[in-house]
Amino acid sequence: MAPSFEILAYEDTPLGPLCLRRRELLGRPGTVVTEVTLNHEFLMSSYITDSERALSRIALSLHPGRELDVLVGGLGLGYTAREALVSDRVRRVEVIEFLPQVIGWLQQGLVPLATQLNADTRLLLTRGDVYAQLAAPAARKHDLILIDVDHSPDENLGTTNGAFYTSTGLLLARQHLRPDGILAIWSYAEHSDFVAALRSVFSQVQAEPITVWNDLVDEEQTDWLFFARD
Repeated sequence: MAPSFEILAYEDTPLGPLCLRRRELLGRPGTVVTEVTLNHEFLMSSYITDSERALSRIALSLHPGRELDVLVGGLGLGYTAREALVSDRVRRVEVIEFLPQVIGWLQQGLVPLATQLNADTRLLLTRGDVYAQLAAPAARKHDLILIDVDHSPDENLGTTNGAFYTSTGLLLARQHLRPDGILAIWSYAEHSDFVAALRSVFSQVQAEPITVWNDLVDEEQTDWLFFARD
């Protein structure tokens, strides 16, 4: 019989201790979830992934093109990347992940979507800092840039991430978009200052709340997605 709680990986990182764990939900016998904690704080789960998937799905619905080149900032458990790859309009998805351990989890088959992602030849995994790449001159331009790294524009995992969420940082990021390209950002909180920064750079900006019922805690939870384009 499989254990009801299992530590799959535990490693030190520049951002603090990183843990990948798998557990059976006490209130949902037979339901097994994979979770990530960073610096002893809960980061993400495979149980509720609506907003991560919606980040890709809505961005794709806003772009009319085909043979799309997609850049994803942050691999996590892979739900944003996988949702992009579901579309036959996507030619290439590059995921830039800061922590090599997270890439290793996927390559070792430790996360739920490993089989699908590892089998998809359109997926490219790159170890790096997506914010540093977007602040540098564009070596390659993308149709969609999807950012799911920080908790919110105010709560960053890395000390240098904050510059991205300013008008200056967004201007630099815009250079990495092709014509009709879309920049999409995930946040757990609504953020009017960030929306203002987006509107100072892009001609079209929309904020989309994604609300789901979390039956584990018996309450609604709302994440926010921001989409910007010219």
